[in-house]
Amino acid sequence: MKNASNPGNRIKIIITSFIFIVFLITLASVNEIRFENVSNFGKCAISSPSSNISSLKITSAEDEIRILLGIPTMADNYQRRHFLRLIYGTQPVVGAKIDLKFVFCNLTKEDQRILIALEIMQYNDIIILNCQENMDKGKTYTYFSSLPDMMKDEFDSVNPPYHYVIKGDDDTYFRLPKLVETLRPLPREDLYFGYLVPCPNKDRCVHYMSGMGYLVSWDIVEWIKDSDIPKEHFVGPEDKIFGEWLRDGRRAKNRYDAKGYMYDYPDPPTRSTHELWPETVAVHRLKTQEKWIRTLEYFNVTRDLKPSKLYHIP
Repeated sequence: MKNASNPGNRIKIIITSFIFIVFLITLASVNEIRFENVSNFGKCAISSPSSNISSLKITSAEDEIRILLGIPTMADNYQRRHFLRLIYGTQPVVGAKIDLKFVFCNLTKEDQRILIALEIMQYNDIIILNCQENMDKGKTYTYFSSLPDMMKDEFDSVNPPYHYVIKGDDDTYFRLPKLVETLRPLPREDLYFGYLVPCPNKDRCVHYMSGMGYLVSWDIVEWIKDSDIPKEHFVGPEDKIFGEWLRDGRRAKNRYDAKGYMYDYPDPPTRSTHELWPETVAVHRLKTQEKWIRTLEYFNVTRDLKPSKLYHIP
């Protein structure tokens, strides 16, 4: 028997042990990657937020994400539009270009024609659809199906004009930097992103995203324009109908459930309620000024206010 105390033998044992440890680490890493791929396999892959989203860095201008945030509203809601311009215009975003657009149907009054024309001249953030104002009788279909033709002239040399398109409620507060961080690792094709409902249904592929705000990739927007499925079925609860289009068309194989990151304001409690927390992407049901102020205060939105002798804010 060889003497283990021999210096040469000890060196061999150390080297062998080191190689074995490296092998175990490599094997564990490979298995982890395989498990992740297996868990995402299938016709309808449902992903959820991971705890490492907040550590992602967004610094590449070459890989800039282009997002259209469309907020359906009505022509007479001047005050709400001005408020939301303030909310979204003061959010610094790196690594993405986000265009905010307010979406409503044909104008019906003389004062609208004057005041909204002035808004467009000043902000250029309004889309007027060729429809009669409605909530669940086709406005969502008209919005998505009109975009490809509308954007052809706006983006001559950029294809697609946007990677993602959002339909968001006017009582939802999107935290744009966190939204971009969440989207960064996700697919840019066949994607359906939002708060997945209804919760009790265990067949995930027939779920739809809550109307508080959902996002799809541009290829789905083009499909909505060209497919007969949405054209023949657009009356009813718009978020549910939207999910049925994708189900019937076998679209949106990449589905991302942002539950926990998107939720209703905690008062009053609902099935979708969640306490405010730092990793939030969107807060819904901000129906009053008080709820908006409490939410904005929690996220410390005025932290970048520069000191000046022109004002004093305690």
